[in-house]
Amino acid sequence: MAKLRIGRVDYLNCLPVYHALEEGLLSLEAKLVKGTPTRLNYLFRIGKLDVTPLSSIEYALNADKFIILPDLSISADGRVASILFFSKIPVTELDRKKVCVTDSSATSVALLKVLFDHYYHVDVDFLTTPPDLDRMLGEAEGALLIGDDAMLAHRRVEEEGLPYQVTDLGEAWKQFTGEKMVYAVWTVRRKFAGEHPEEVNLLSSSLLESKSLGLADVPALVEKARRRTGLPLPVLEEYFKTICYQFGDKEQRALLAFYDYAYKSGVVEERVKLHVWGEAE
Repeated sequence: MAKLRIGRVDYLNCLPVYHALEEGLLSLEAKLVKGTPTRLNYLFRIGKLDVTPLSSIEYALNADKFIILPDLSISADGRVASILFFSKIPVTELDRKKVCVTDSSATSVALLKVLFDHYYHVDVDFLTTPPDLDRMLGEAEGALLIGDDAMLAHRRVEEEGLPYQVTDLGEAWKQFTGEKMVYAVWTVRRKFAGEHPEEVNLLSSSLLESKSLGLADVPALVEKARRRTGLPLPVLEEYFKTICYQFGDKEQRALLAFYDYAYKSGVVEERVKLHVWGEAE
């Protein structure tokens, strides 16, 4: 078969999973395709990728077509540090105001809507824009950024003393539900898995081994991230302690809780079941 095409979210949160592969510490015959979450969602949906870290909400919208790989996610238990909402006024005062959301994200936008509907109880007008904090807050009262964009913008707010309130959506979700938040899961196309089960087993074990190698050498991850972003070492060290990469019972329960609220908010049209590779359905 042709070389596997694997998505790689081009943010720091994916670095522990891909570092060993990118540095040649682990061999895998595959082509890594980098992009934002929304870009990889699209490429995966149209069949241009075989496997990818998929936005959680994108899985919910296509659960009959995709299968989740085991023991791998991008999640956090509370504060996440890279999914941030910046606002000129308190979130509870945003009713009937405009809010800009980044065009790079899917899950985070759905999470923000869920929190607005069920936790903050505000009804806002959403505008989807490129991830530029100044332009976003020039158009609206609030702005959602994710990934490296969020971390760099937060650093600016702190260093320049900008008059914005910063809400960590992972922290808000934890306060609201008491649950972790799962932002992305690694998925394989159901058709591909049915035709190439041995390749899926190999790929799954390779990604898990790569994750283990990456997390075993956090100083290397931190230095690589510092060169890429210029963020201070303590910030990066704390970040790699914050993001979780497992997908066990607690993460599955948390993800289903998110899907329940997404259903109540009309983000998804029906209840979602999780289909995990190797687990009985």
